[in-house]
Amino acid sequence: MIMNGKKAFTLAEVLITLGIIGVVAAMTMPTLMNATQGAQYRTAYKKALSVLSQAVVLNIALDDYDLSQATGSQTDGTSNSLYNLFKNRMNVVSTNNGQAWGASAANGQFGTSASNNFTFYFNDGMAFTFPKSAGNCADVTATNTGICKGAIDINGAKNPNTIVSCSSGSDSNCEVKSPTDIYPVKFGGQSILPNSPAARAVMYKGK
Repeated sequence: MIMNGKKAFTLAEVLITLGIIGVVAAMTMPTLMNATQGAQYRTAYKKALSVLSQAVVLNIALDDYDLSQATGSQTDGTSNSLYNLFKNRMNVVSTNNGQAWGASAANGQFGTSASNNFTFYFNDGMAFTFPKSAGNCADVTATNTGICKGAIDINGAKNPNTIVSCSSGSDSNCEVKSPTDIYPVKFGGQSILPNSPAARAVMYKGK
């Protein structure tokens, strides 16, 4: 179309162009949002492992006992228990002595029912749960016997409350395309490490 000697788009052409842009945006936005959320989960998980590990190191410096010397079940505030170690060394905003959430409560790696768990909720929104019976946790870098197991939920009780899983492969070749919010961990001695192929993939292979 030509107006006053100048070329211009017709209204129909503009509407068709906007329609095409809308279709492309509708197709790509979910993928972009999932990628962004996955990156946030990945970053939060790595931060959570780091913070928990720092709590153990701080406890060694202040109270001179690590995870292998921490006993289970006590919540009296004075005993050398796992409960007191994490509660005293981290910014805990609330605790629930008998609750796990979502799929995590049914996962045999860290307790078969909610009543078996201690759960801590931290000021950054993260939650950490582990069996009340956990204690004297053997060094995870030296043995697979006598270690303790638990789970990190990087956004607490908020959804999706889904344990991370492999999108493809398993064990050493696990690939995780869409990280979620619950990550199994194992801990003992002075270390807290991922405890599933998917959790390890997110920690060590993620971008």
